[in-house]
Amino acid sequence: MKVGELMTREVGTCRRDQTLNIAAQIMWEHDCGSVPVVDSYGRVIAMITDRDICMAAYTQGKALSEIYVSTCASEDLVSVREEEEIETVEELMRQHQIRRVPVVDDRGRAVGILAMGDLAVNAHVSPAKGHELSSDSIAGTLAAVSEPSPIKNAA
Repeated sequence: MKVGELMTREVGTCRRDQTLNIAAQIMWEHDCGSVPVVDSYGRVIAMITDRDICMAAYTQGKALSEIYVSTCASEDLVSVREEEEIETVEELMRQHQIRRVPVVDDRGRAVGILAMGDLAVNAHVSPAKGHELSSDSIAGTLAAVSEPSPIKNAA
């Protein structure tokens, strides 16, 4: 099964120079928990999550309108193409402990997003389509991305 068959195509984006209140508004309008961050050419360069926004507001003690996306967006970007296999994306999610992966075109522009939720709602897709998405595989991916991350710089 290909990414393009399951991904969400309606994806909002924001820029690094926008404030967190804009990113939060985009998440509200698109009913999502993450937004790809794009450059002036529309290429995905980072991701920002609802958790990133909350932690930035908490740690900086400022209003969302005073904090820029660039201060808390994750630039450790993992992206995929529409024609990639779902198994490839699941492996990337497990390996990088991420729940959402932006889907990009050949120029790196956002064309969609594939989230754990997209996998879950499509578990055991109709055999008439000739595809089946294993709920065991999805559960394994969710378990892997939910594992606590190793403490960085631990002595």
